[in-house]
Amino acid sequence: MTKGAPWLLAMSGITKRFPGVVALEDVSLELSGGEVLALMGENGAGKSTLMKILGGAEMPDQGRIDLDGNPVVLDSVREAHRLGIALIHQELMLAPNLDIAANIFLGNEAAVGSVGVLRRGALNLAAGALLARVGLARAPTTPVSTLTAGQMQMVEIAKALSKKARIIVMDEPTSSLTGAESEHLFRIIGQLKADGIGIIYISHRMDEVMKLADRITVLRDGRHVGTLDRDQVTSEKIVSMMVGRELKNEYFPPRAAKTPGPPVLEVHGLIVPGTARPVSFTAERGEILGFAGLVGSGRTELMETIFGVTPALSGSMTVAGKPYAPRRPRDAIDCGVYLAPEDRKRHGLVLPMTVAENISLPNIASYGPAGLLNREAERRAAEAEVTRLRTRTPSIFQRVVNLSGGNQQKVVLGKWLAMAPQVLILDEPTRGIDVGAKAEIYRHMAALADQGITILMVSSDMEEILGMSDRVVVMHERMLRGILAREGLTAEGIATLMTGRTGAAA
Repeated sequence: MTKGAPWLLAMSGITKRFPGVVALEDVSLELSGGEVLALMGENGAGKSTLMKILGGAEMPDQGRIDLDGNPVVLDSVREAHRLGIALIHQELMLAPNLDIAANIFLGNEAAVGSVGVLRRGALNLAAGALLARVGLARAPTTPVSTLTAGQMQMVEIAKALSKKARIIVMDEPTSSLTGAESEHLFRIIGQLKADGIGIIYISHRMDEVMKLADRITVLRDGRHVGTLDRDQVTSEKIVSMMVGRELKNEYFPPRAAKTPGPPVLEVHGLIVPGTARPVSFTAERGEILGFAGLVGSGRTELMETIFGVTPALSGSMTVAGKPYAPRRPRDAIDCGVYLAPEDRKRHGLVLPMTVAENISLPNIASYGPAGLLNREAERRAAEAEVTRLRTRTPSIFQRVVNLSGGNQQKVVLGKWLAMAPQVLILDEPTRGIDVGAKAEIYRHMAALADQGITILMVSSDMEEILGMSDRVVVMHERMLRGILAREGLTAEGIATLMTGRTGAAA
């Protein structure tokens, strides 16, 4: 920032209250043009609420927002767009049934055509120029449904640029990207900085923050803890600011070497739709069996087949020694096999429903005969799981959509734990969750394994795989490349197999 020049963006004294919750209290944030400001904090710290206020989706109860030193009122998303503020959400907001050009100018068609007359040629030409700027070599007429997550991210950035955005908020932008796609995104961020655009970068990935950010602002419990230049901090200091305590020794709970138990899930020659390669493995009682692999390696598809979402083409499975061949998720649930999916918002929860309703939903029949739901029994079960998992919610009657990502994940776990699982499948259990919530999820996972529950854990986080797995199944191009024992487990050994190279399995 030039000395004496006003901030591009200054938010000061921002306070926002919801029924039973103070989401933000006297929060301040400043951003310069051509700067990357990392915004960090645990889930529930207030980051999303602050960005909703910046994006015009929420109005603060108190506080002031200035652009270039002048006060503004962001009373709608349209007004925020008009003033050059664009939010790129973690869950990308694109219309898959439309092509790239239509998505870029959706709601802003007047930029390339007069009212009521959409000039398709001009639309494609303008979209092509924006695609070139973000380095996406795809035709403007390409359907968005055919793009990878990284390519969709570039379309979102192009969409922001089409609105002449001066401030771009990126919320967990690499959560679904490959390494190569992430590196491309980082290069684009560098170009946006050079063009004078201010970027607010929300991420729980410390290495990204230390690589990209010029300054780091930390929120905790709805308050501004501090803002530091990148060269002033270490990852340990940032974590301490975020959670108010040292997590170094509690991030991964200590786990003793596991004594082999009886097999609970046995998979023999299973062929998953979309591949002709059979998969075989055994998961033991009380074991956390990790599944590692690159994006597209087939891990999620395998889990969905085990859960009955996509029935197997051939092969066999047993659960606790009994034949197991689910044709739908209900079959799996009836056998005590449960899935916490990667996309918890779309596939794991009913967001408009309450915490209590989400927990009771998969086992609704146990709360009374049809049409006569025992609300008291539902309340007791929900309160027991909220207490067990230390879910942060004003009450069990809070709508799940209003909870943070980490607490939403706890609701997903709670609904299954209320039903005494034999096999619990966790697909990316800590995706988009802050370090404090991660530590809690890990402790719960270890406790569940100690109770004899078998856990299948799919994760793209190498530290998570190394820290939590008793054994690791490594997949590459929908093939099982090896099963590695915990003793002597290394990142290099896993990476060797997940990239298709040969290595020793145990």
